[in-house]
Amino acid sequence: MSSQGFMSKVAMPYAEALIESADDASILDQVNQDLSLISDILKESKELKIFFDNPLITIEVKKNVVNELFTNQVHSLVIRFLLVLIDRRRITLLDTIISKYLELVYQLQSIVVAEILTPIILTDAQQSALINKIRDITNSKIVKLVIKIEPILIAGFIIKIGSKTIDTSLHGRLKHISAYLNSASNVSI
Repeated sequence: MSSQGFMSKVAMPYAEALIESADDASILDQVNQDLSLISDILKESKELKIFFDNPLITIEVKKNVVNELFTNQVHSLVIRFLLVLIDRRRITLLDTIISKYLELVYQLQSIVVAEILTPIILTDAQQSALINKIRDITNSKIVKLVIKIEPILIAGFIIKIGSKTIDTSLHGRLKHISAYLNSASNVSI
């Protein structure tokens, strides 16, 4: 089993337990927002991630940092959850646990996350049109767009929903044509 697969397997029970606790307390939406905030902070602050990953830093110091950083920022349930992860020496899996949690919550709430790669910033009207189209395709209630600007695409866009990819970009079409021409030139007459 790969280390990524192992981490996912270890992270899953924690994600499930957090969903159950948040659902029981009727604060699922609040916990979703809080975990998204924490995820963003971890992406922006490599130092914090290194700090949590460092086994030489004591549990008490890590707990103090969590309390200092997140008290009055996130719900107390999320803080307690982070403290449990520290106690069980699983705080290094926080990114993976958050990903699993959001994945499970989105399934539970019929939310589809669509990653959009585009060379330009999309207008609100374009985003609304994409959301409506994706909602029709996936039969989901809610669609969340994660938009990334990729200038190499030249024109068009790429939509990734789970393992499915829809490529309408000029870059993708040129690659497809190039592959076709290369395979056609390899055919002997």
